[in-house]
Amino acid sequence: MERIRRLLSSLLIVSFSSVTMIQTAQATMLSTEQVAQAAQANPQAAAEQGESSQQRLNAMLARAEVQAELQRYGVTDEQARERIAALTDEEAAALVKHVDDAPAGGIIGAILLIFFVLLLTDILGLTKVFPFTRSIR
Repeated sequence: MERIRRLLSSLLIVSFSSVTMIQTAQATMLSTEQVAQAAQANPQAAAEQGESSQQRLNAMLARAEVQAELQRYGVTDEQARERIAALTDEEAAALVKHVDDAPAGGIIGAILLIFFVLLLTDILGLTKVFPFTRSIR
């Protein structure tokens, strides 16, 4: 009887915790006129499409909370900008896509991604930002 009770309580815990993970979505059809009106109402989004990935990363880096998080890891603003400038267009585009695909409030994940990119380039010997890394060269 005790074994069945444990099994049942475990199943209930799993089922209740999975209920909170369900996300709903609503899709509707949009006319061409509605899309055009939305583009006219939000010209910044249209301008961002013309921006390069490195410009978008630098704009993200200008945010105070991003700079504070990088400072917490010991990375200066100048070092981060140098790293962004050293990224290829494909790497910068992949990083921007990762940030854009992240859920709201996922800026910490983006910061961690930047931190790991910086850490990897330190280990590869391309730069020397973190004093605790040793180059493989």
